[in-house]
Amino acid sequence: MARIITVLFGLTLLAACETVEGAGQDISSAGNAISQESREVQGGY
Repeated sequence: MARIITVLFGLTLLAACETVEGAGQDISSAGNAISQESREVQGGY
């Protein structure tokens, strides 16, 4: 029983790491898009 709990806990941790990594990539993409728009607006003046 303890072995099953340990395996499930490990899988939960791996899933959480993947979720955080994906969120970080999404936030980075949004930041890049905002930076690009800012450069275009500043260049338009």
